Amino acid sequence: MYDDDSPSGPGSSNLPEYSVSELSGAVKRLVEGTFERVRVRGEISRPSFPASGHCYFRLKDENAVLDAVCWRGVLGRLSVRPEDGLEVIATGRMTTYPGKSSYQIVIDQIEVAGEGALLKLLEERKKKLAAEGLFEEGRKKALPRLPGVIGVITSPTGAVIRDILHRLHDRFPRHVLVWPVSVQGEKAAGEVAAAIEGFNALPESGGIVPRPDLLIVARGGGSLEDLWAFNEEVVVRAAAASAIPLISAVGHETDTTLIDYASDRRAPTPTAAAEMAVPVRGELLEQVSLFSSRLLQAGRRGLRQRVDILEGLGRGLIHPGRLLEEKTQRLDDITGRLQRAGEVGLQRRKADLETLGSRLVHPRQRLAENGRRMEELGARLSALGPRLTREPARAFERLEPARRMDRAWRQMKDRAGRELTALERLLEGYSYSRTLERGFAVVRSGAEIITRAQQVAAGQALEIEFAGDQRVAAIAGEGGAPPKPAPKPKPKKPSGGGGPEQGSLL
Repeated sequence: MYDDDSPSGPGSSNLPEYSVSELSGAVKRLVEGTFERVRVRGEISRPSFPASGHCYFRLKDENAVLDAVCWRGVLGRLSVRPEDGLEVIATGRMTTYPGKSSYQIVIDQIEVAGEGALLKLLEERKKKLAAEGLFEEGRKKALPRLPGVIGVITSPTGAVIRDILHRLHDRFPRHVLVWPVSVQGEKAAGEVAAAIEGFNALPESGGIVPRPDLLIVARGGGSLEDLWAFNEEVVVRAAAASAIPLISAVGHETDTTLIDYASDRRAPTPTAAAEMAVPVRGELLEQVSLFSSRLLQAGRRGLRQRVDILEGLGRGLIHPGRLLEEKTQRLDDITGRLQRAGEVGLQRRKADLETLGSRLVHPRQRLAENGRRMEELGARLSALGPRLTREPARAFERLEPARRMDRAWRQMKDRAGRELTALERLLEGYSYSRTLERGFAVVRSGAEIITRAQQVAAGQALEIEFAGDQRVAAIAGEGGAPPKPAPKPKPKKPSGGGGPEQGSLL
């Protein structure tokens, strides 16, 4: 039994009754009214960026966790992008989320909780990118000596671009392409990376927009938070992957960002970047003039040295005319010796031929002798004929020597024929008519053969024998016609014993 007045009874409560939505709404109004504007310090944990463009994360300290949300429109204006482990001071308003019965802070501004946190994050990111090899010196490219087109990535309204253009105009005017970007804020990192990639995507062969030969990423000085966009991974990776040489000129000389390590060259200021990009035109012209002068002097000096060397070598050379005279005299000497050697050799071979001819038996004599022997053998065979008829066996036995003799005769005949052929060839080889066919001639004066010019007197008649013909000539003399040719001597009859006559070998 319950007492109606008992506080524990079912009808004894005077508390108002709320629905879940009403209670959630009351809590929401209470929280938002009490904490309309707050600043909360904590460490960012588990940030997420869904496709909606908003950002959700948690702010935590040693004892508690607070949900946080940053809407898309505000996220793009933040100077610091939410990252895990970053200690920040978030400014916003408190609210609740009835769907999860939770409370959260809606952030409209984020500040880094001291530079120490940013420096710690920067050092960790630097170690991570260095471990990937993005800062190695071997990856860096040399700057072009005189780029034709320079691409500048910076804010189009700041003093940086004016300083760069003014410095380029003073040193060496070049074609400059400016890619305008934000240099501070949430959008800055993406725009700078897109500009680097955009310049690299231009065709090398040229087009409406020429591809730069050199890139300059520039920004003026500022705090660590102001320059934070140039510490973002997307910018560092784009600078390291650039195929075009890149100069980073971010901040003042004492400012250092991660893009400085990834770029091919770091300039302390944007003006210094312009000085690195191009040489001084006047100094370059002066240097070219100096090189031209030195080249001309070196050419003249080398030419003089070669002229001196050539003259020295010329003094040690023999004049070509003297060499020709010596060779001409030597040729005449050798020609005379060759002619005399030919005549002596011809006479010697003629004498040897006559000696061999006197030793030879004329072929007709040898044939006549062999004929007589054949007749004698035939007579003997005729005499043996009747006896061969009566005594066949004995006759054949007696005929065997005759057969051997017949074979011997045929062999001797063949050998004599071969010897005769060889002698005919030898006679033909030693014959002076062959020499005449090669262009020589025999000069006679009567029966005497002329071999020396001293044997001929002026007005003397000469008989010249050529190959297959003869002609009569006279040595011209002073006063009068040449004398008549001497009568041709009669050929002598060959001497010898009986038998066929032996012909002359010459």
